[in-house]
Amino acid sequence: MRRHVQAERSTLMTEGPIARQLIAFAFPLLLGNLFQQLYNTADSLIVGNILGSDALAAVSSSSSLIQLFIGFFNGLAMGAGVVISRHYGARDIPRVQKAIHTLFAGGLVVGTFMTVFGAALSPVMLRLMGTPESVLPQSIAYFRTYFLGSLAFVMYNICMGILQAVGDSRHPLYYLIISSIINVILDLLFVGMFGWGVASAAVATAISQVVSMLLCLYRLMHSDRDYRVNLRRLGFDMPALRAILSNGVPSGVANCIISFANVIVQSNINAFGAEAMAGCGAHSRIEGFAFLPVTCFNMALTTFVSQNLGANRPDRARKGIRIGILCSAGIAEAVALLITLFSPHLIGLFDSNPEVIAYGVMHQRTITPFFFLAAYTHAIAAALRGAGKASVSMLGMVICWCVVRVPYVTLATQFRPVLTTVSWAYPITWLLSCIFFTVYYLKVDWMGEKRMHRL
Repeated sequence: MRRHVQAERSTLMTEGPIARQLIAFAFPLLLGNLFQQLYNTADSLIVGNILGSDALAAVSSSSSLIQLFIGFFNGLAMGAGVVISRHYGARDIPRVQKAIHTLFAGGLVVGTFMTVFGAALSPVMLRLMGTPESVLPQSIAYFRTYFLGSLAFVMYNICMGILQAVGDSRHPLYYLIISSIINVILDLLFVGMFGWGVASAAVATAISQVVSMLLCLYRLMHSDRDYRVNLRRLGFDMPALRAILSNGVPSGVANCIISFANVIVQSNINAFGAEAMAGCGAHSRIEGFAFLPVTCFNMALTTFVSQNLGANRPDRARKGIRIGILCSAGIAEAVALLITLFSPHLIGLFDSNPEVIAYGVMHQRTITPFFFLAAYTHAIAAALRGAGKASVSMLGMVICWCVVRVPYVTLATQFRPVLTTVSWAYPITWLLSCIFFTVYYLKVDWMGEKRMHRL
């Protein structure tokens, strides 16, 4: 019994040293997300070096579309995580259980929809993006095959989100390590040894996602903790569903719209040819790794803020926000410096074509010095989500990263049709979002007891 109580306290973030708790929570997330990035990065490295630039461009062209669909559901999952964290911090276990089983039922519905929709409409969507005909067949094959495994991806992220919402970031790490190793081995076998083409890289990813889902689901179903999952209890509790949607839909819409804006940006990159697509695609993989520390601190910050507000400790939540912002921005800029110094070598890992490297280095060195702006924005947005203010987070990102970014790229490339023009879309819109969130953070009493959002 004592062991159970001690383990339970280890997942609560309402007491103890703030910095230590954020780091202890974020570090396993960092390692886990490093392995998760290996999914797509292994595809790109192996496909680019074995099958060539056109195959790498095919994988890169479909990544924005994949993120478009996944982003919306991940936003819903984040909203559910806030609800679960708030109730868990308040020790309201019946509501924790209702939120968990409602989320599971919703995941089955959304995952099935994503599988059918993504597989059926992939050719139409890729053509709308202006994907060059030279890489279109391979892009369709990769995109369609990837989405056939989307149900496993959705359900795994639900399980991982539940564990993270209650402060457990270690077990998702273990499962990601196992599945990532499986993914790399299968990539080498399917693409390198058997020569089955681009689609087989997506098959390897789907199989590894199924493994991670099963491991995580087993953990939740056999746990003796308050967040145990019982498949017989799956269903929609309407109050829990409303709370999840009110917090999750704004985050999902923001993710979806921002991903759509990135699809528009990708369409403009596509206009410069396969080499530009491959170079910028290689950078996006590197950027994914670079932002992992930021992403992990933000996930820790959302859980920390939500649990502490649930426990009615807003002062502690504010201290955690300040620490999270400083850590996120500082780490982002340190990583940016390393990427800038070694940019040609990093791009060259994906493709040795000199033109691909030139495009990638130019794109990378335009964007990376401003990583701290994106990190600052994400940190405050994460804190807002934890406080139940997801709609404000959505509004700021949609205005700055979509309403401004899309017209800028569309119009600016008409006057200066070079890839650098597209690259500058990111730093410019990051700066605007920093101004928006700073004004809101300083001027609005968004964590005062009278204005706290009730879940």
